[in-house]
Amino acid sequence: MSHLNIDVVDFLLLTIYPVAGLFLVEMASRAIKLKNWIKLTSQAILSIGFAIAYLTLITAHWLTALVLFALAAALFYQARLSKLKPGRSLY
Repeated sequence: MSHLNIDVVDFLLLTIYPVAGLFLVEMASRAIKLKNWIKLTSQAILSIGFAIAYLTLITAHWLTALVLFALAAALFYQARLSKLKPGRSLY
């Protein structure tokens, strides 16, 4: 990763942070028994937050941010389906 001026360990940590955030939202929502669409929406917002941070606060990681934006779109879609048809949700 020498072309990005970032160490491999740092790159792995930058990849793990969003996963840990999504996991913490999942565990917290299960603990307080949030509705599924609220959990999915908050995970999408968290994903967008990480994507923006990866573009602005540190050396730009365009591909990681693009993947996080795509994940956010999928989470918003699943949240919408979960809100419209709560009984048919797979989660």
